[in-house]
Amino acid sequence: MTKIDEKLADSKLLILYILQKINKPVSYKELLELVISTADMNYFDFQQFLIDLLEDKFILKYVQDDKEIIELTADGKNALDLTIDMLPGILKLNVDKKFKENFNKIKDELSVFAEYTPITENDFSVKCKIVENNATIFNLEVNAGSKENAKNIVNNWNKNANQIYPEILEILSRNSRRRAKIKNIDCLCSLFIIYCTLLPSCII
Repeated sequence: MTKIDEKLADSKLLILYILQKINKPVSYKELLELVISTADMNYFDFQQFLIDLLEDKFILKYVQDDKEIIELTADGKNALDLTIDMLPGILKLNVDKKFKENFNKIKDELSVFAEYTPITENDFSVKCKIVENNATIFNLEVNAGSKENAKNIVNNWNKNANQIYPEILEILSRNSRRRAKIKNIDCLCSLFIIYCTLLPSCII
């Protein structure tokens, strides 16, 4: 194997290594920023390496909420397990050192998740959740009466979940006397929709 071939192999292995550390689907933009910030790689090389990894079925690429999402496949994990020793130790050390701050930022962003799917032409199901340490700690599904409303809920949840979630949790944690004011779960869902359809600047 030539020096160029070794560098190419190392770069693709490095992308798999970073995807394994993230341990969840990541947007194309976030992965690009993370790889470029931790490794000596430019945009054009990164794009070609992704194409190669897709052809090898080591990663998946799909669109979700108008974003390109990259995900490590089972084949990709197996390939990494078999070849991880080929990645130079100094490179892993360098990446791990630079990776920590960026990884924590990406991990925090990915802990909040929302998506909508059509039920009928004018009815949409919206799922919102929060994942912490690979465990779902909040999961709620509501209906939206229009695509625009569904998009607003998704966008506002992604941007403001850290404000909306504690408010809902506080309501659910009230004592029985205060909780009795909430007649049924529909009231809670209505409150959730009101929060999530507000403009970000309106949420306090």
